[in-house]
Amino acid sequence: MRRRSILKFAAALLSATFFAGAAHAEDAIKIGVTGGPHAQIMEVVKQVAAKNGLKITVIEFSDYVQPNAALAAGDLDANSYQHLPYLDAQVKDRGYKLIRIADTVTYPMGIYSKKLKSLSQLQPGARIAVPNDPTNGGRALLLLQKQGLIKLRADAGLKATPLDITDNPKKLKIVELDAAQIPRSLADVDVAAINTNFAMEAGLKPKTDAIAIEDPHGPYVNIIAIRAADKDKPWVAKLVSAYHSPEVKQFVESKFAGAVITAW
Repeated sequence: MRRRSILKFAAALLSATFFAGAAHAEDAIKIGVTGGPHAQIMEVVKQVAAKNGLKITVIEFSDYVQPNAALAAGDLDANSYQHLPYLDAQVKDRGYKLIRIADTVTYPMGIYSKKLKSLSQLQPGARIAVPNDPTNGGRALLLLQKQGLIKLRADAGLKATPLDITDNPKKLKIVELDAAQIPRSLADVDVAAINTNFAMEAGLKPKTDAIAIEDPHGPYVNIIAIRAADKDKPWVAKLVSAYHSPEVKQFVESKFAGAVITAW
């Protein structure tokens, strides 16, 4: 009887240890970000989350494709680097079971040049670099249309492509490049549409260096994404609370001086 009691106690202790370990593991997550503001902001989120018992490991990526692939594969628990139209496109095209859990910040896309001071100086046949992914490429084309440089089909929507251009008076040449590579190719084109996080990482200041910039109150608010299966896990609410904290808002407003805008 004594031996049986000892065995039961040992089993109970092992079970308690297992579940305690599982709970601890659940409060330690990996979040993927892209370099620049996303990574800088997440470091502040990490500090705030730690006060509430959530340990965050930040993993930095250099492109837009891998963070969703890693999240879908289970190598990450969340990512923070993309807007909802991009996530929706990835879910549709690749079958990812990923969802948005919170809005984060807006990075107004800008048009930059090392050769021109104004878009009015663009010559016929000028080369314009835009991101080669569907959503950011469409975003760049909509910005070019807003500046009066091209016209797109009325039903092109947010994922317009160069094939949707119906009017191009200056015969501008659209050069599609990986979004992260465009800042390094700026000298090779006349102007380029660059996402703000990559622009700032390259030392460009949107408020002073961009020769045109998009309206910050559009559909391109950035988000936190997770796997749909994880939506009810306790760490999700902790993560959102940490990101939407006064500390993070203050950091964004003071660090980026209007180039990055909080969405909460």
